[in-house]
Order: sequence, then C-alpha cells, then structure tokens
Amino acid sequence: MERIFASHASNLPRMFWVMKKKPEANSTHIAWQPELRPDIFVPTVYGPIEYRLFRAQLIEIDRLLLAGIEADFVREVCSTLPPGCSARTLDFHARNAALALRCNIARKILRKGYKRFATHAADSGLMRWFLCIGALGLKSTPSKSTLERLDKILPPERMDAFNRHLLARLRDPSASRAAGLHAPVDFDDAYIDATCLKTNIHFPVDWVLLRDAARTLMKATALIRRHGLRNRMPESPQTLLREMNKLTMAMSATARKTGSKKARKKILRQMKTLEHKIARHARAHRELLATRREHTDLSEKQAAQINNRIERILAQLPAAIEQAHERIIGGRPVPNDKKLLSLYETHTQVIVRGKAGAEVEFGVGLLLSETREGLISDWQLAPSSGPKQLPESIERLKTQGTAPKKAWTDRGLGTKANKAHLAKNNIRDGLCERDPERLRERLANEEGYAEGLRRRGNTEARIAIVKNLFVGTPCLAKGLEHMKQTVNWAVLAHNLWVLARRELAWREEQKKRKKKKRKPS
Repeated sequence: MERIFASHASNLPRMFWVMKKKPEANSTHIAWQPELRPDIFVPTVYGPIEYRLFRAQLIEIDRLLLAGIEADFVREVCSTLPPGCSARTLDFHARNAALALRCNIARKILRKGYKRFATHAADSGLMRWFLCIGALGLKSTPSKSTLERLDKILPPERMDAFNRHLLARLRDPSASRAAGLHAPVDFDDAYIDATCLKTNIHFPVDWVLLRDAARTLMKATALIRRHGLRNRMPESPQTLLREMNKLTMAMSATARKTGSKKARKKILRQMKTLEHKIARHARAHRELLATRREHTDLSEKQAAQINNRIERILAQLPAAIEQAHERIIGGRPVPNDKKLLSLYETHTQVIVRGKAGAEVEFGVGLLLSETREGLISDWQLAPSSGPKQLPESIERLKTQGTAPKKAWTDRGLGTKANKAHLAKNNIRDGLCERDPERLRERLANEEGYAEGLRRRGNTEARIAIVKNLFVGTPCLAKGLEHMKQTVNWAVLAHNLWVLARRELAWREEQKKRKKKKRKPS
C-alpha cells in the first residue's frame, strides 16, 4: 500500500514523496517536487472578462492539480517503469508525467491541435506559468512532436483507470476535501445518453475507396523507388495516379448526364483493371524491399513501416473491389455489417441516428453519463451503440464506487430489460417511456419524474460540449485505441474544468454572503 505526503508551506510548491509503508529490497522511492515558479504574471492590460474568467479557471485547475491529482498521475506513470530504475530516470519520467498532464489538460480546454498549441504555449505567459515552464530560464516549451508523445504517455486502460479512481475519490467527503473541494460530488443521479463520435473519413463512396487504395500503394511504391530499389514499370507511379484521378473525376461527372448507369459501369471496369495493375506493382516492390533492404539506407523499422502500409491496403483491396462491383455493376445492396467504410479507420460503423440532419452517421458509438452538477461519471467508446449499453454503464459505475440511486435516459434506452436491471439494483427508473400513454401517466402521477426528464434534456448539451469542444468532431485520432485515449483526456480535462467552475461559483457565493452580513440592518 502506498501513501503520499505533502508539505503545506504556503509560499513554496508542494513536495511529494511516493514510498512503501514497509521498505523492501525492490521498492521504488520517488522524490518529486513541482517546478519552482514565481506568482502568476499580472499584465498591465486588465483584459476582457473572457480572459479573466479563463485565467481564474486555470488558476483553480492548478490548485486542484497541486492538491494531489498531479502527484497521483506522476505515481501512475512511474508505476509503469521497469523495476530497478535509477533515481535520475525516475526524476525524468516524473517531470515528464507532470508536463504531460498539464499540456493535455490545457490543450483540450483550448481546443487546439499539437502544432497550434505548441505555438500558443511559447507565446503566452499565462500558459507557460500553468505548464511550469521557463520560471528559471532552464526549459523550453514542448514541440508538436513532444506533445504527441506526451499524449500517449499512458495506455488507454491505465488512463481510464486513473480517471475512474479520481471520480471515486470525489464522492468521499474526506478525500474530496483533501483534493481541494469544498464539498463532495453528488453521484446520486445518472443522466445517460449515447451519441456517435465521427471518425476522420470522407463520405464513404465505393469507387473513392479504390482511389484511396491506389494513392497509398503508389506513394509507398514511389518511396521504395526513391531509395534505390526499382522494379520494371512501363509507367511511373505518378502517371498511374493521374490515370486513377481522371477516372474518379469522370465517375463523379456521370451523375449529371443521361445514361449514367451504363457510364458508371464502364468507368468502374476501367478502374478495376487499373487497380489490379497498381496492386501488382506494389506487391513486386514490397517483395523487392523484403529481399534487398540492406542495399538501401532504410532501417529495419522504416522498411517494416512501408511494408505494413502496403500489406494493410492489399489485404482490404479485394473486399473494396467486390463491394464496388456489387453496388454499381450488380445493383445489389450490401448489409451494413459487411460494408467497408474506410481503408484506414476500419473500426468505423454505420450508426443510424434517425434525427434531422443526422439520419445516418459514420463513426463509433459513445455512451456518456453525467451527474447533476455536470461531471462525466461514466463513458464508453464502442464500435456500436444500443440498449445493452445501459446495464454495462450501471455495472461500471458500481465497480468504480459511484453507483447512482436514480437513472435517467431517453426513449432509445427505455427497454423492459433495462427497467428490470435497474429494479434489480434498487435504482429508481427514470427511463423515458416508449408508450405515449404510459409516459403521460407517469408525468402526471409520479413525483419528480417530469423534473428528472427535463434535467436529462441538458445532457444533450453536455454531450455536445464533450464531443465538439473537448474531443473534436470528427475525432482526428487514428485507430480505435488512440480514439479511446483522446476520450479519456477529454473526460479528465472536462471534469477539472467543471470542478474549477464549481469552486469559483461557491467562493463567489461566499463573498456575497459575507457582504450581506456586513451591511447594517
């Protein structure tokens, strides 16, 4: 069992030690202190109200981090290191972990990518103060490549566990006070809803997939040829790419002409012939790279990366060609579960939303549960969404120690099985009824039901905030694992942002009460 001790000097940054209760031969001792820094710089220009609010929120988040969250994250990162690390190695990773935590929180709140945030951090005195950079002139702000590495400092599973452990602490009165909160967070109500997190793909058109495959294969082939390995090609990769682009433009132009069906079939047959030729050239150059890699200046890892790029496309190319043939030449529909929507984001699913402006979306299902105060208490990124997600969410909330007493959802999750699961766990059923008569009866006779459903309507706005502002739509992370990591960082940044606003509002209320008491009666 581990403990964290913190010094309480008001004018110095806190110093943390992570140690075992009983020292052992292989126990790890980490002595880590946040960077020395002066008080936050107060500019001569007062600034607009938006800047002052943002500055106050950053200061409050910094206070919450120093109250123990930052130390917990440092310990979580250092626990992944192999045993027997030197003190210098532990110190390096501890400082890197603290920088990663602050960079990712600030980047999510500012809604900036790696490159734009790297520029902003170097230019902003407030941001350098928050990141603990440049206080003694010994450090520089991180670059965009460093920010990308810091984003992946923990695997998604460990990041998810860290977030859930933090939420469990916020429910306990003593732990919440130690974390810097004036009162524990109320987890009695769970407002649950599901949405679609769009992946970064273009609209999935069958013949565009063939263009994507040709582009990736020919770019990899051109890269191999630039490094001195050349197989016989009557036409250059650039020429083959131009031919494919011409056919793509011709295919898109046929929709505005008479006899478009015949023209589309003819062009698709030409695209298939050209695609087979491109695949043969890419396959030949891949084999050449495998046998004669030592004759180039490519390292083994670089060659493996090129090989994986070609192999991934070649493995999906038959399915892409068959799908285009079935839909355009055969005129037969393809079931959603068998559709190939992207050659790169293969986890993308067709999610039928049935809403105005979003009848169908392409991405991954995202389930979110929020508390009455707006904290995200549960989240799950899954390839598909459905009513079965509600029991899974309740079980996760019970496991992390934040089991609700009431659950509120929309009609999509209001099934009999979900109602039975809530009754089994002694949780009040706040599910929106699918039967209009039953809904009208509960609204009229059941106390608190109408108010709960009205409050659940705000969850739609909470989902929009998390999805559009903190995660980004479409989500630019590549691969399902990186999308999970992005959601984990977004949830952490969002919850700290909500907690900071909560504490600032409470302090403002306390000031108003003190002023009222001072006024003479």
